[in-house]
Amino acid sequence: MTHTRRHWLSRTAQMATLLALAGTFSGHAIAQSKEVVIGYQDMVVPWRYAQETKLVEERTGYKVTYRKIGSGAEVVRALASGAIDIGEAGSSPFAAALSQGVPIEVFWILDNINNAEALVARNGSNVNTVADLKGKKIALPFASTTHFHTLVALEGAGISPNEVQLLNLRPPEILAAWGRGDIDATFVWDPALAQAKQSGKVLITSGEIARQTGKATFDALAVSKKFSKDHDAFLTEFVKTLAQVDQEYVNHTSQWTSDSPQVQAVAKWSGAEPTNVPASLALYEFVPPVQQASKQWLGGGQESVVSQSLAATAAFLKEQGTIQSVLPDYSVGVNATWVTRAANGQK
Repeated sequence: MTHTRRHWLSRTAQMATLLALAGTFSGHAIAQSKEVVIGYQDMVVPWRYAQETKLVEERTGYKVTYRKIGSGAEVVRALASGAIDIGEAGSSPFAAALSQGVPIEVFWILDNINNAEALVARNGSNVNTVADLKGKKIALPFASTTHFHTLVALEGAGISPNEVQLLNLRPPEILAAWGRGDIDATFVWDPALAQAKQSGKVLITSGEIARQTGKATFDALAVSKKFSKDHDAFLTEFVKTLAQVDQEYVNHTSQWTSDSPQVQAVAKWSGAEPTNVPASLALYEFVPPVQQASKQWLGGGQESVVSQSLAATAAFLKEQGTIQSVLPDYSVGVNATWVTRAANGQK
């Protein structure tokens, strides 16, 4: 286990302890205040339009503060410390966080990643297949969905993680290293992925890995249990807002052109080029509340696909030495309450 990963694990455990202590002594009035801090990443998803138009504020009456965060691991640390109330990250960092006892609940599937994350080799690296990565430098954010799928892809090619150099870099840092020729490959998402593809070759996508191995990945939103306990009505309206924006995209995809206000908003909040946004959005699958509330995703307790996916991800990460322990049941970190209300049209 690398020093960086050990540091992340110990830091996460410390933050979980601090959060538990803070919850013991915090005043109830603070928890009830109509404010929320939401941590987001640079992912290209429809709900960026809701951020731009202040739709969440309009629907809930809450003061919403958005904080852009560089990686899933950092989102988890921010949730653990109480720096944010809600955060978006991939299934892998959430699986690791729950394994370390961070008190969070996954409550909304932001997207089924499908082909929106890919392992790309830089032109000139002499890498044409996953098997060619042996001895090469691969950059990715540690504890992310792409970290998980990199390990799965390497295992499928018969390569041990210690036979490559895995570098823990955030997407902007990946692009800088890519431009300098310091790395041979990266497993990343848009907007960094779109830029890497311009001077690289896609070796395999997350969708292909999922189909070959059954080890799927997704992006999601999680809420700290401390916040969800006192803000049930907010979360109900928040999920309905997320569902509305996703539905508007799915039903009117052709209207989300590079010069549309929707795509301009996605580009602004994600850092993507507007001309790349429509193609990037098309790589994801956005799941409606009815499906999210079913056993296929968040519903069904321990038998839900999300709970089982988190468990399988955690088991693999433990096998690889990324985390030290796994939970007997990951449904403790999954809550379908608010998507079920949205699916049923309840208030």
